[in-house]
Amino acid sequence: MSNAPNLLLIIADGMQAETVEDGHVCQTPALDQLRRRGLNFTNAHTTSPTCSPARASLMTGLMPHNHGVLEIEHAHDDDQFVLRTAHPHFAQRLAAAGYRTAYFGKWHIEPTHDVARFGWQEGVVKGAEHVAGLGRGDDGPSLYELDPSLTGYIEGRKGYRRLLHWGVTDTPIEDRYPGLTVVDALRFLESVEDGPSPWCCCVSFSEPNEALVVGREAWQRYDIESLPLPANFRDDMTGRPNIYRREQEIGANIDEAHWRAARGCYFGRITEVDELCGRMLDALERQGKLDQTVVVFLSDHGRYVGAHGFDAHNFGGFEEIYRIPLIIAGPGVAVGETPAAVSIADLAPTLCELGGATLTTTDSRSLVRLLQGPGGVDEFRTGYAEYHGTRFPLMQRVLWQDGWKLVFNGFDYDELYHLEADPAELHNLADLPEHRERLERMMAEIWRKVRDTGDRTIHQSHYFSLRFACVGPDAADN
Repeated sequence: MSNAPNLLLIIADGMQAETVEDGHVCQTPALDQLRRRGLNFTNAHTTSPTCSPARASLMTGLMPHNHGVLEIEHAHDDDQFVLRTAHPHFAQRLAAAGYRTAYFGKWHIEPTHDVARFGWQEGVVKGAEHVAGLGRGDDGPSLYELDPSLTGYIEGRKGYRRLLHWGVTDTPIEDRYPGLTVVDALRFLESVEDGPSPWCCCVSFSEPNEALVVGREAWQRYDIESLPLPANFRDDMTGRPNIYRREQEIGANIDEAHWRAARGCYFGRITEVDELCGRMLDALERQGKLDQTVVVFLSDHGRYVGAHGFDAHNFGGFEEIYRIPLIIAGPGVAVGETPAAVSIADLAPTLCELGGATLTTTDSRSLVRLLQGPGGVDEFRTGYAEYHGTRFPLMQRVLWQDGWKLVFNGFDYDELYHLEADPAELHNLADLPEHRERLERMMAEIWRKVRDTGDRTIHQSHYFSLRFACVGPDAADN
């Protein structure tokens, strides 16, 4: 184990991939520096645009239908959508290989929050109820005081509570949940500074997701009035599922000033996460451990914040919620960027291989070959994700291939986008005859993913009432 690297895994929540890319207004100096010394994955996607399924995929290397967590864990009874404990987590495999493991921050995978069951030997973990209170209306718990002159509420239809959408606080980051989480993590890093064993430390934020409340200092770094709105902010949803238009109606009366303020808070929260990441990286550098540590930064999924007129992370099939930031830096890791189509689930076997452990799964692939330098990209041409709905049944399967994306909607008509020509995803090409061959070819590939990963939810759906796809399951065999 003397040559095994330390592993620092940093998980953001609901962070768009583009916020850490060149030219974006979001200020992330620490992550920019991490990108410059590591490998940036420009085509990384989550397995599900929902916290619990995505995080369970990260831990197990499995698709949601295999690890069992299909929806948000706190919205169901404890015996529904249960994490299947028969499947090993990467932390269990690393601990067995001699790693010292610790987890700090948001868990949100299963309701016990007993991370020791899943290979984490120490840590301080909080559930969703600790961090999400501000998003539940005026009668929810308040985590800190807000400036009443800088708050944005959404007034809902009759029977819906008033919802805090964004706000500014003078409570310093050190006294808020993300700062307290990093204090705990820094204590751990100090405790293992001269230890004999390599370590794996996971630091999990609830930011920038949940209610968009930001510290005043970060808020003041942005010129709110001049912040650009997304290119697809006024998407008219022509040719898209009707439920997308219903979702737009929720925010139809929200003016542009409110959206700009919300986006400013969102970017400010990312800047705060960036600052905290910088503190951890600086601590490792002071200890002389940075060059011995593989650092992985990612988000579990994204968030719209006005894109397509939405603000959610668990609705629709668009890139703002599926494409995630993924940066890996450290000893033996190439510098640059790669267009390889990779998944959040691929990190579990990757971390195991880096640590000299093994994780046998059928749903994911180790990225170590990509980390070693040019080559291997052709093996990562296709990305895949699934959505089982959250509270409302919106079954989707999503495929990325060679610059195109197909969203198979089990509740409405499908969506086909040419992402290279239409990155804002404004033009659904699924019904155009000239793209029929591609549509059928990509749908056949979805059926192969369904078959090969054992997705019994829709596998062999030959029933009369289920024949929605442009080609059926048997196309997987051709």
